[in-house]
Amino acid sequence: MSGPAPRVTINDVAARAGVSKGAVSMAFNDRPGVSRATRERIFQVARELGWAPHQSARSLSGRRAGIVGLVICRPARLLGLEPFYMEFVSGIEGVLTERAHALLLRLVRDLGEEVAVYEEWWRGRTIGGAILVDFHQEDPRIPALRALGLPAVAVGHPSLTGGFPSVWTDDATAAADAVRYLAALGHRRIARVGGPAGLGHSAIRARAFEATMAELGLDGRRQVATGFAGEEGARATRGLLMARDRPTAIVYDNDIMAVAGAAVAAEMGLAVPDDVSLLAWDDSQLCRLTHPPLSAMSHDVHRFGQEVARALFEVIEGSRTGALQVPTPSLTPRGSTGPPRPARGG
Repeated sequence: MSGPAPRVTINDVAARAGVSKGAVSMAFNDRPGVSRATRERIFQVARELGWAPHQSARSLSGRRAGIVGLVICRPARLLGLEPFYMEFVSGIEGVLTERAHALLLRLVRDLGEEVAVYEEWWRGRTIGGAILVDFHQEDPRIPALRALGLPAVAVGHPSLTGGFPSVWTDDATAAADAVRYLAALGHRRIARVGGPAGLGHSAIRARAFEATMAELGLDGRRQVATGFAGEEGARATRGLLMARDRPTAIVYDNDIMAVAGAAVAAEMGLAVPDDVSLLAWDDSQLCRLTHPPLSAMSHDVHRFGQEVARALFEVIEGSRTGALQVPTPSLTPRGSTGPPRPARGG
C-alpha cells in the first residue's frame, strides 16, 4: 500500500523549470529580474505540479498580499446585468489565477467612497495594486490616488487618466465608424443613446458622433444621456421614436440598452431594420440572441481584461509607465441594420 504523495515544494518547481529557487520567488512576488518568458514558464510548471506559494509566507516577508483591488461605482443590480463587466472581470481573473493572485471587488455609491476604499486597502496592506475604471472628465479621484503612491493601471483614454499608465480603446474612431456605416446605408436622421454625460468614454463618443454627423452634413442628430440601464435605454428610445421627425437609426452605448430599444420598437409596431436600424456596443451574447440579431461595435472584452491585468503586473514590476492601446471596436453587421424604408409617397 503506497503512502501519500510527497508534497510539492518551491524546489521542485525551480528544478522542473530550470531556474533557481530565487527566480521562482521573484516571479510569484512580482519582483523585477525575471524575463516575461521565464516567468510564464515558471507559472506553467507550477500549474502542472499543483504548487502555489503560501500566503502567510508572503505576509511574514513584509510583502503586500497577492491581491488586486477593483472598485466600481455602479449599482449592484445594474452590474449584475452588465455583460461588459462580467467578461472584463473574467479576463482579469484568468491572468490573476496564473500568477496565484486574487481579485478584491467592491461596489460603491460615489467617487468619494471609492477613494476611501482604496486608501483603506493600500494603507492596510490589503492590496498590491489596483485597476481603475470609469474615468470622468476632470476626475476627482486622480490627485488623491496619485498621492497614495498606489501602483495602478487605468482603463481609459490617456487624456482622462491623469498620468496613470493606461489601457484604452479608440472610442472616437469607433463612434465615427458607426455613423459612417449608417450614413452609407442611406440614413440621414441618426440618434445616439449614450451613457452619463460626465463619464469620459461617453463624452469622447458623443463628441465624435457630433463631429462625424456634421462632417457628413447630417442635420437630424440627437443624443440622449442615460445611466446605462435597460429601462433608461427603453425610455430614451421611446422618446426618440415618438418624435415627429424620429430617427431612422439609433446607436447605443451598450448592448443592454440596445436590446431594450429593440423591445420598444416592437411595442410601437416598428419593424427592425425597415423602420429603424439599431446598432449596439460591446457585442455580448445578448446581441446574438435577439431577433433580429443586433449589429454591434465589437471588441474582445475578455481579452481586454487580460491586457489590463498584464499591464498592472508590468506597472508593479516597473516595466510599464505609459499607455497601451488595444484594438479599436469594429463593426459587426447583423440583421438589425439596413437601408431606411423609403418615405411614403416619395
